[in-house]
Amino acid sequence: MNRRDFVGASVGASVWPALAQGGGPEGGRPQIFELRRYLLRFGHMEARFADYLKGVLIPALNRAGVTPVGAFSVVVGPDAPAVYLLLPHPSSESMPTLAARIAADPAYRSAAAPFRGLPATDPPYVRREASLMGAFETLPTVQVPSGPLAGPSRVFELRTYESHNEAAGLKKIEMFEKGGEIALFRRVGLNPVFFGRNVIGSGLPSLTYMLVFEDLAAREKAWGAFGRDPEWTKLSTTPGYTNAEILTNIHNVLLRPTEYSQI
Repeated sequence: MNRRDFVGASVGASVWPALAQGGGPEGGRPQIFELRRYLLRFGHMEARFADYLKGVLIPALNRAGVTPVGAFSVVVGPDAPAVYLLLPHPSSESMPTLAARIAADPAYRSAAAPFRGLPATDPPYVRREASLMGAFETLPTVQVPSGPLAGPSRVFELRTYESHNEAAGLKKIEMFEKGGEIALFRRVGLNPVFFGRNVIGSGLPSLTYMLVFEDLAAREKAWGAFGRDPEWTKLSTTPGYTNAEILTNIHNVLLRPTEYSQI
């Protein structure tokens, strides 16, 4: 076994139990989501980075088996300008070996050379941050928007819930799945793209999910309906499921897809 394979197998073996506690609804393992945030500067850095993602990196990711790739810009949230990339990995071995597989792609090496060779005085981006999540068992893969939700005015909402300990975090996941909160989301128009338990990143223990709306007005309408729903009132006041017992912080970012996003 070479070093790359050994690293991939080792990381996969250590991380997988935390990422997936069972098979998906059809017996397959839930996907692993890598969420990247690239911090940029206003000006030519933004346009140059967009060209790189559209023409070089995302095609290489697809060739490496990472698809569909979501690419989003910030509408409301911290640290704009920034680009978020959502990479759905098909297995625990995909993530730790991805960089090596991309680097071994001759088409990528050739197309990326000018971008990767930029000097420190004119860097490709300011910083890259990343987190790793295991898909919820009841929503094991990315849900690609379709119909009106795939229109040009669509908007995405990225939410992260932090808990004070692992047991509380698992209780919130239980509330979403067995408690029926995800089903309630769907009923009132809060349309899931993914739900994931964070296993690598800041602010642990936590979970992150993404919703999609036809437009900003649809978002306001759906959250209003959710807040007034009797089922939510009952669920959110159930002992063991109240915010005071299982949540400490909520972080929220509104995103729009780039023109080259595959989600």
